[in-house]
Amino acid sequence: MMAFKPAPKKDWYRILGADLYADVADLKQKYQKLVLMCHPDKQSTDVPAGMVEEYIQKFIEIDQVWKILGNEETKKEYDLQWHDNELQNMGPVDAQVYLEEMSWNEDDHSFLLNCRCGGKYTISKDEAEEVSLISCDTCSLIIELLNYS
Repeated sequence: MMAFKPAPKKDWYRILGADLYADVADLKQKYQKLVLMCHPDKQSTDVPAGMVEEYIQKFIEIDQVWKILGNEETKKEYDLQWHDNELQNMGPVDAQVYLEEMSWNEDDHSFLLNCRCGGKYTISKDEAEEVSLISCDTCSLIIELLNYS
């Protein structure tokens, strides 16, 4: 049984014209610029009706983006789902492991597992509660982190 979270349906960062590593301040600036540009009250009266409807839809979409990316918690959740989806699309899952099978690294407070290529799979304790896929730091292999039920 796979433990994948559903993939985010839209790339909210792309809609704002931001990259995945943008901070909230940068996102807010891009949001404010776009929302002003698409706000229905800012459209001139000679814009065709079809264009007005398009601006309204864009305005609603931008508002949805901000509700997700403008809040640290929902942004983190979205980012984790996006990361899981990207890993899933990278390649097949090489193995399924339980967190208890990984070694605890006291130095950087993370769990790790050696990959067959010589690289390592590492994950922090916080990430382990939310992320189900981990990629090797050296090769393209991926493991799926399972929870005891």
